[in-house]
Amino acid sequence: MMGPVLAACLLIILSTAWISQANEALCKKDGGVCSCNNNKNSVDCSSKMLTAIPSNIPVETTELRLGLNSLSKLSPKAFHHLSKLTYLSLDNNQLQSLPIGVFDQLVELGELHLNYNKLKSLPPKIFDKLTKLTLLYLDQNKLQSLPHGVFDKLTKLTDLRLNVNKLQSLPNGVFHNLPLLKELHLLNNQLQSVPRGTFDSLSSLNILYLNNNPWDCTCNGIIYMAKWLKKKADEGLGGVDTAGCEKGGKAVLDITEKDAASDCVSPNTTTAIPTSTTTPASVIYDDIHEIKVPQENFQKFLGYQEPDHLPTQPQCLMSISGYLGLMMSLMLTSAAILYVFHFLKKA
Repeated sequence: MMGPVLAACLLIILSTAWISQANEALCKKDGGVCSCNNNKNSVDCSSKMLTAIPSNIPVETTELRLGLNSLSKLSPKAFHHLSKLTYLSLDNNQLQSLPIGVFDQLVELGELHLNYNKLKSLPPKIFDKLTKLTLLYLDQNKLQSLPHGVFDKLTKLTDLRLNVNKLQSLPNGVFHNLPLLKELHLLNNQLQSVPRGTFDSLSSLNILYLNNNPWDCTCNGIIYMAKWLKKKADEGLGGVDTAGCEKGGKAVLDITEKDAASDCVSPNTTTAIPTSTTTPASVIYDDIHEIKVPQENFQKFLGYQEPDHLPTQPQCLMSISGYLGLMMSLMLTSAAILYVFHFLKKA
């Protein structure tokens, strides 16, 4: 009776090995879907039609690319084992929200790409642990407001993109703790004015894009911005002349107190809560760096299911090496089953 017992053990071992191989295969050379460099510290899972983040990304990974996929949500602990990440791209997905604390372990992160998603809001303190962040792309989303102090801990930030959203107002002091910021993109939103002092702390700013917002030059709430832009234009700051009044055809920096005599009620007085989600009549966006790359629909790869990321359906064509490995496992498993039946029949 030892024969069937040994065969059964062999069957269990082979099955366990195959399951382990399926779960651990991440890089293409191992039968997975992502591209990895030799040390696996750079993992590229972009354009793979993933519906969730693979659970087996090596802990030593420093660069992770997850753009051009079909991610609609993130687990709160999706990146908690990746504390060495310095670069993370999640652009061109379907994210509508971010869970609280999802980035809290990424204390070494320098670049975060969240552009081309469907984010409508940001949780308070979502970026508070990212104290080494230098680049943050939030453009091409549906943000209607920003939490108070959302950028307060990002003291090393040099490039911030908020263009092509639905921002109607900015919180007081939203940029007050960004002394190293060199580029700020606010074009193509629904801003009519900004709170007094909004730009005063941006001592390193080289370029500012403000065009394609409905700047209201009839209300005296625009005067702070007009005077600041005029002063910075004389100092050579780029982009200050891109802010144009919604009516009258003037540049905001040319507006005087006489032009903006009315004491209007501005949405900026409530800072964070939008009163409307009306889309501007015309949205013109000409930043060549922001051209969206179409998804590669001809590629289909393996997806994962929340929360444990186990495969749920065959969405990929496995690599040749993975396919051969699978066939070998199936052949050995079949042989073991026949071996079991053979001894059972003799018994």
